[in-house]
Amino acid sequence: MQILVTAAILLAPALLIWLAHHQRWAARIGVIVLCYMLGLILGNTGVIPPQAHAVQQGLSEVTIALALPLLLFTLDIRQWSRVAGKALLSMVLANIVVFSLAVVLYFAYRDADPGRAANLAAMSVGVYTGGTPNLAAIRTGLDIPNAQYLVFHSMDTLVGTVYFLLMLTVGVPLFRALLPGSRPTASAQQNVEAVDEDDYRPLLLRANASQVASALLLGAVVVGAALGLSQLLATDGERNSAVLIVALTTLGIALSLHRRVRGLALSYRLGMYLIYVFCIAVSSMVSFDELLQIDGTVAVFLLVTVFAGLLLHALLCRLTGVDSDTFMVTSVAAVGSPPFVPLMARALNNPGAILPGMTTGVIGYALGSYLGISLGLYLRSL
Repeated sequence: MQILVTAAILLAPALLIWLAHHQRWAARIGVIVLCYMLGLILGNTGVIPPQAHAVQQGLSEVTIALALPLLLFTLDIRQWSRVAGKALLSMVLANIVVFSLAVVLYFAYRDADPGRAANLAAMSVGVYTGGTPNLAAIRTGLDIPNAQYLVFHSMDTLVGTVYFLLMLTVGVPLFRALLPGSRPTASAQQNVEAVDEDDYRPLLLRANASQVASALLLGAVVVGAALGLSQLLATDGERNSAVLIVALTTLGIALSLHRRVRGLALSYRLGMYLIYVFCIAVSSMVSFDELLQIDGTVAVFLLVTVFAGLLLHALLCRLTGVDSDTFMVTSVAAVGSPPFVPLMARALNNPGAILPGMTTGVIGYALGSYLGISLGLYLRSL
């Protein structure tokens, strides 16, 4: 039974990816949401028996640990210096805003449950500087309960959808009226290909088998080294999850400095596939009863962080002279993640905005876990 459960969870994302490519309704929902939905169904209908909990827990821990370095191997840190200063400034301002709002919200809600408030603040910072991989890493690094993590991520998906629709529609004329103008540039097509990462068929091609195997082997080496370090720094024999996640992120970035490691182009897609497996494994351990026990705290954290943060970010960009298009693509990269940047650039009719938006989004991926875990640990210590 355990082998069947493992195989089902590992193969299910492939079915959902196929569904998203062939059914318009599935594409609109998105693969990550489909993974959460399938996991909830499998876990709450008896398809996955209670005795398989150890398998589900093990898969959730292994996949996120292996996914993090795989997602970072193709990172080109040298490209960061080539991004316009205004884009980097806008990214820094966005991070300062979300960090500040998360801290304010923590102090507003800590009397009721300081541990939960710290978790929500950490997840807010992680997901709105990076994205889903960072949120998953923070959940593991801070040992956040599965139900709390899933409720946050489910509501984040809803709030994020509303945010993105507003940015594509009323956001364009609104922020172009409020912020300094920018001139569209024409040469960014070479960066579009880096965004199209939703085709996972290359992972199955025989010609790419050696690259996939190399990426997995290198990822496993990173996981082994990070596990060793976290065990070395263990307290009372218990491994430090925060040290593990930070080590995975740091080693992944360090290896990305090597040209041959960056050449493992499929490692990003492989890492994202493991994130999908993680989503199914985690959601399959959550009961509907736990999921329905929601109070307004999560909603307040998300709404304030996203929409109040958007307005404060815009105000700071106006004061510092950041142009409207740069503000919008860096905001979308922070709140939505890099894959949403080309859609925003298309709405702006400014393909030149793709590179700064994508690059600041990737920087957010690299920093999100650090910032979220650090904030969570600090707030817990107060």
